[in-house]
Amino acid sequence: MDLSKVLGLIILGFVPFIHADPIVIAHRGASGYLPEHTLAAYERAIDQGADYIEPDLVITRDGEVVARHDIYLSTTTTVAQVPAFRSRKKRIGDRLDWYVEDFTLAEIKSLKARQAFPGRSGEYDGRFDIPTFQEVIDLVQRKQIETGRKIGIYPETKAPSHFESLGFDFAELLIAVLEKNNLNELGKPVLIQSFEPEILKRLSGMTQLPLVMLVRPASPDALHTPNIELDQIARFADGIGAMKPLLMDVHGESTGLIERAHELGLFVHAWTFRDDAYPAEIFDSAKHEVRHFLAIGIDGFFTDFPDSGVKVRDQFVEANRIGR
Repeated sequence: MDLSKVLGLIILGFVPFIHADPIVIAHRGASGYLPEHTLAAYERAIDQGADYIEPDLVITRDGEVVARHDIYLSTTTTVAQVPAFRSRKKRIGDRLDWYVEDFTLAEIKSLKARQAFPGRSGEYDGRFDIPTFQEVIDLVQRKQIETGRKIGIYPETKAPSHFESLGFDFAELLIAVLEKNNLNELGKPVLIQSFEPEILKRLSGMTQLPLVMLVRPASPDALHTPNIELDQIARFADGIGAMKPLLMDVHGESTGLIERAHELGLFVHAWTFRDDAYPAEIFDSAKHEVRHFLAIGIDGFFTDFPDSGVKVRDQFVEANRIGR
């Protein structure tokens, strides 16, 4: 990692060997309360004190970057309720659905968002639009002026190889939006994440912004082994976003992955913490779970409930400050 990149990470507080408070990342916005990836959910997360909001990004037929968790639309939008779109349904792999690349931005804007998580209230279904990445940035910039706070953006490139097969250059589209908003600069509060290493390798030559490799268990029988080796990740990324079982075993002990990542200069952000879904066989509350992961050394975490996450993080930081 070059010196300028290290300096940028120091500015953002993401160099593991330099003390910084762990960050709270609003997973899909305040998705525990409102339909995910809507301006309302992002604004709620900011108002609740999240350090970063996380827009997952996909691409429309006319090349616009919009915020959705999946390339298909049925689970998070009202697309199934629009008779004019019935013929757009198609099969990719095992899934028969409506896919974002078959819709223009104008058509996407005719849909509304709905709650996707089982058991959560559908009270706000049908109320909110699907935002573009530019609209998300506009919201963040407005809230920064209103609050005087630095608010970070943590975009994820969803299925970049899928969009590449359709003729879209995801890296170019992403960087173009960041450049337009003067965000593709060293020290700006933006982190770029992906499950696909190839786009991060390419982006490493296009930006000085921190890059985050998302990792999951290699297999159901190897829950504590990442699907990509850490030493490989360290060649092109600055941190990892790790699924929780990679970091902690069933007894609540560190698996050692955090320590190995830190030795390689990688920061570690864990996903995903939910007040309404946590391992009750290990922890007596969601707050207890977050507190325990902070104690074993994570540098930040994704949560559907930013208010709870901020409260636990602040209590943890204050307790450790007093302890020192």
